[in-house]
Amino acid sequence: MSTPDPITVQVIGASLVTIAEEMGAVLRRASYSTNIKERADCSTALFDEHGKLVAQAENMPIHMGSMTGLIDSLEASKLPVRPGDVFVTNDPYHGGGTHLPDITMVKPVFADDELIGYSANIAHHSDIGGRVPGSNAGDSNSLFQEGLRIPLVKFATADGVEQAPLAFIELNSRLPQERRGDMLAQLASVEIGERQLREVHQRYGRDTVRAATAYLLEHSRKRLAAALRAVADGTYRFRDLMDPSDGPATEIAVAITVDGEYIALDFAGTGPQSPVGINVVRPALEATVYYALKAVLDPGIPPNGGFFDAVRIAAPPGSIVNPVEPAPVTARTDTCQRVADVVLGALAEAVPQRVPAASHSTVTYVTFSGEDDGRFFVYPEVVAGGGGARTTKDGLDAIQVHITNSSNLPIEALEQEYPLLVDTYELIADSGGAGTHRGGLGVRRDVRILCDHAEFSAHADRQTTRPWGLSGGRDGGLGRFVVNPGRDDERQLPGGRVSGVQLRKGDVLRVESPGSGGFGDPARRSPEQVREDLRNGRITEQAARDDYGFRSAD
Repeated sequence: MSTPDPITVQVIGASLVTIAEEMGAVLRRASYSTNIKERADCSTALFDEHGKLVAQAENMPIHMGSMTGLIDSLEASKLPVRPGDVFVTNDPYHGGGTHLPDITMVKPVFADDELIGYSANIAHHSDIGGRVPGSNAGDSNSLFQEGLRIPLVKFATADGVEQAPLAFIELNSRLPQERRGDMLAQLASVEIGERQLREVHQRYGRDTVRAATAYLLEHSRKRLAAALRAVADGTYRFRDLMDPSDGPATEIAVAITVDGEYIALDFAGTGPQSPVGINVVRPALEATVYYALKAVLDPGIPPNGGFFDAVRIAAPPGSIVNPVEPAPVTARTDTCQRVADVVLGALAEAVPQRVPAASHSTVTYVTFSGEDDGRFFVYPEVVAGGGGARTTKDGLDAIQVHITNSSNLPIEALEQEYPLLVDTYELIADSGGAGTHRGGLGVRRDVRILCDHAEFSAHADRQTTRPWGLSGGRDGGLGRFVVNPGRDDERQLPGGRVSGVQLRKGDVLRVESPGSGGFGDPARRSPEQVREDLRNGRITEQAARDDYGFRSAD
């Protein structure tokens, strides 16, 4: 099979990415839940007939490669696959993404009864059952507490939606109408992908598309190989800690070995699987590693799976990064963020100019639920934090980092949809680590309850272990959850993994996300920059004196 000319290859590659992007747009616009339509907690992708990722939209890095597990499970299941069939699952131990709220959907694409690829998406559903509204409490101690497990099942055929699986999903959610709307939005998305992928094959011919796809996958592998050749061969190590849960803090350790055009990551020494839901299944570990390597070594690698085979990942069975079923996993993103931190920390020794200090590196996932005028609601949110200081610049304030890329829910949409009021939404002064380049700031968000009763659940990290600085930069500030700040009944919630916190009308729940580490010796920061930080409220006068030796009279 000869490779088409370079222009045709690039046109086909851009067409595939455009299809994936349009699939995402359809999914967001057709969804019912704010978590998908406003916060874009979803991803879309196309795969070739061999199950290789050929195009992914710019959505959530945690989903990079996660949908591959569904296609692998489909092929292993030996289920009959016919034109028009659509399959779903959410089981993280059997090809269904990385935790139960993420429902994956795939539609095999045929042309003249020949399989030519797969159209797939994954979306985080606001409630999939389980012990708490929102299905996302970090203190769950079994997968069975976290929600409905959907085995690989046929969701639709050429004749339409299979009503039985849809009914099971609706029946097990506290928000059945929302689940129906979001599932049908996912179906519309994969159907758009199917139609447009078929059109690309019709326009250019199957052999040409296959040759172009093979070229693009090999190009990604060569891009990674070229980036690795610029790194000195050797083994680079780093360790960090998760906040403790019912015991000592769990260590995340990695040894990264660069050998010519290949790279191996060994997580030996990482702590045992956790009794609470911060365990990371293999697809989530792989997605995190692929993201971190791409971000540091060559961000320009095309969004496909061509470089995956050049990466070797070893993780001890029974560890927090390779748990044994049915270990709970709902808050796996907090651990994924720490995995990204240790990979970046190890690579900082190999390519120091490319790696920032530690970011807030948690997901700070909060859920408010309750009933208002007879209508049950679930409001999920991921609160941004500080981005790590860079080798030449300050860190960014109030951003999502690493494996998550969801937007915040605008206050106007929040207050229109839910019986909640945002009293305060601001940056936290002094939360960015001091340095020649200051770390980015975390966020303070006070949410007031307007209905008679509500329940709060959450998972977060970096409330005990601070984001680290680099090259003499100071550590960043910690996060926390506080009920009724400044009142006589103020109380700080113990740790970041909580569920079932009861709130009443007029109560305020304060969310504070972590800041990030600084880069370089704080003594080298210019007085002009310190003055500017003081004027903008990013640091206090005490921090200016203590961290930078700055006096207002200077």
